Amino acid sequence: MHHLRLIYLALITGLLIGCEETTPPPEDINAWLPLRVGTVDIVAQIAISPAEQQKGLMYRKSLPENGGMLFPYPTPRELSFWMANTPLPLDIGFFDAQGTLREIHRLMPYDTNPVRSRGQNLQFALEMPQGWFAKHALFQGQRLDMKLLREAMARRGAKPAEFGL
Repeated sequence: MHHLRLIYLALITGLLIGCEETTPPPEDINAWLPLRVGTVDIVAQIAISPAEQQKGLMYRKSLPENGGMLFPYPTPRELSFWMANTPLPLDIGFFDAQGTLREIHRLMPYDTNPVRSRGQNLQFALEMPQGWFAKHALFQGQRLDMKLLREAMARRGAKPAEFGL
């Protein structure tokens, strides 16, 4: 019986040693990360790489409540999106480098005509279910929580400074 206790103690010790604190691996595109627009908490997947951004929400049949996808760009620019292979009706909010909502556009399922921003100085795009911005009274001038965005970008394995964060 005494040797069973020693084996048990050795197992517990091994587990505790294996639990030393380490940096968690970067989360992938499928991770739902907390963000905030104005006073509204959301979860978003963040499309960082060109391949992730090109795929976006293609083939998705649903999103969680208050869930969407954020597209960050390293520098401000004109933004353009289309809905190839995307069955969900969406709205897209375009934000400047300071995280201020500048434009909202409607995106129709499977529409391959590009929806271009009017502004040339936009750095973040947020796709949400159609009507979401209006439902939550989020209009031009509302802001992304940049602290949460920095944290989410880091969790995705991106370097926030490369996106001006």
